[in-house]
Amino acid sequence: MKRIHGLLMASLCFGAVATAESSQLGYTDTPYIPNQPFRVHDSSRPQPVVIDPATESSQEKAGRAPSDAIVLFDGKNFDEWNHALWNLTPDGAMEIAAGVDEKGKKKHMSLTSKRSFGDIQMHIEWRTPTPATGNGQGRSNSGVFFMSKYEIQVQDNYENQTYPDGQAGAIYGQYSPYVNASRKPGEWQTYDIVFIAPKFENGKLVKPAYATVFHNGVLVQYNRELIGGTSHKNVGTYSAHEPKLPITLQDHGNPVRFRNIWVREINTDGDLAK
Repeated sequence: MKRIHGLLMASLCFGAVATAESSQLGYTDTPYIPNQPFRVHDSSRPQPVVIDPATESSQEKAGRAPSDAIVLFDGKNFDEWNHALWNLTPDGAMEIAAGVDEKGKKKHMSLTSKRSFGDIQMHIEWRTPTPATGNGQGRSNSGVFFMSKYEIQVQDNYENQTYPDGQAGAIYGQYSPYVNASRKPGEWQTYDIVFIAPKFENGKLVKPAYATVFHNGVLVQYNRELIGGTSHKNVGTYSAHEPKLPITLQDHGNPVRFRNIWVREINTDGDLAK
């Protein structure tokens, strides 16, 4: 577990922006994203159009997982996770609860799944605190990391702008969402994501990762080819790794809640993985 956290601390702070940067809408000194006219976290990148994702029929009850799903969290326990001092809440959710080091300084304790996955369909529901505090990247920042390397950003972007490739629904540092489908703070939101893992042969990339993302039922990313692993203020790159790795939920120091997490293992031939 210590080894996992050591690796994650180096990689999972990519969604982070220092307090002094929290009010910025981006940067002008970062490298250009390949095949795009924008820099990483570009301050001039157009903001996604804000839409109303429609009202949930029930904000109190989580949806059911399919019968063939692997349920990673059903509100009862952390059995599927390498527990990192997060809290179970009375409403059947898990809540980020950052720990402190020996000097009393807050330290991030991201949650990592015990199982490893490659190509998957994932459903996860999340909620940001109310009343909202902070702005930009400093408001309820978290993330879903596939293979503990490739991030879909989680953040409160209801009436809260930030650099577009770092807002809710973004493939962090690479692609902004087509639209901003965020709900108000305190309301449950959903991600339904298809993630296709990168493929390596003899230590070399032969097929990049791809992601499709629905945010609150709205398509915000379609079959996006990932440039590489998640990086902050730099262009992500690939480095060879195992075909299956854990999922990580990022602790960025904000008390974001998650519930109803399930995955279905898939393969690109269309048959369910055995």
